[in-house]
Amino acid sequence: MKDPALDTLLLPFENGSIDFFEEGSADQKALFLRARMGFAMNALDKARVVCQQTFASDKDNLERAGFTVTPDASGTYPVVMVLPPRQRDEARALMAQAVKSAGEGGIVIASASNTEGAKTAESDLTKLAGNTGKLSKNKCRVFWTEISNDTIDQQLLEEWSQLDAPRDILEGRFVSRPGVFAWDHIDKASQLLVKTLPDRLPGRGADLGSGFGYLSSEVVKVSKVKAVDLYEAEKRALDLAEKNLKGKTGEVATDFIWQDVTKGLNRTYDFVVMNPPFHAGGKQDRADIGQGFIKAAAKALRPSGHLWMVANRHLPYEATLDKVFASYEIMADQGGYKVIRAIKANK
Repeated sequence: MKDPALDTLLLPFENGSIDFFEEGSADQKALFLRARMGFAMNALDKARVVCQQTFASDKDNLERAGFTVTPDASGTYPVVMVLPPRQRDEARALMAQAVKSAGEGGIVIASASNTEGAKTAESDLTKLAGNTGKLSKNKCRVFWTEISNDTIDQQLLEEWSQLDAPRDILEGRFVSRPGVFAWDHIDKASQLLVKTLPDRLPGRGADLGSGFGYLSSEVVKVSKVKAVDLYEAEKRALDLAEKNLKGKTGEVATDFIWQDVTKGLNRTYDFVVMNPPFHAGGKQDRADIGQGFIKAAAKALRPSGHLWMVANRHLPYEATLDKVFASYEIMADQGGYKVIRAIKANK
């Protein structure tokens, strides 16, 4: 899959505007915040790049390609590359992290597509630390600055560093943070699923794409539930879920698994619940993600196990359900969402 923002990010290295990989010392490493794998990454010296990534599938792809990947980054680097996310507070906090990670004399370089806030992101970096260069290509823009304590807005730097910090939401019921799905409220689809769940869900269950833990916090209250495993690809969300549920589930055991659900599940289950994502970075629907969730659930369920899922009404999941489950039924259809129960064959 093409990645124009990544391709554009690396242009200044390719055309000599930034000569770090050509001229820099072999023991100097660049930090790449929100790194993701793409064809253009093959041109980089893998030994000289530290990738920070909290999204499991991107982490897995980078590691398979031979890059060093960490969910957290510390220390200072002569070059810090950034692919800022769409959410404004999260993006500004990431820019602040980049500036701090570069330190005096370091270079921060960022890229975004024109339709995903490139102009705003460039403006934010300029406000924070000044701007010394930019290029446009692939309907994206890449922009960079050399960090100097004389040009950094220190007050803004500290303010933006806190923008995506975890905080209480819903009168203290949960801890959440910007950038996580439905980060400051309970989304209507998950509410409908909870409302539709049966009075009993016996045995061990899995919550696929658990987010900050709302759905599991309700499932553990259902009669006969013994254990719930929370699967989440985004570690920033999974860490919140662990804070929100640990020690608050009574006799129901919980486990928190940082993993791309579409690659398969770790155990077998009596039931699965899920509100699968249907976007991946962009605005276009990605029904294939939910279809992957459905297939993973079908493989992991025991014979006669139940899947309970909610989705936008228009998403085409029924054909996949028909292929991998013995039967399915729409249990609720309300407010643009559908709740589906699917049953696995008994052998």
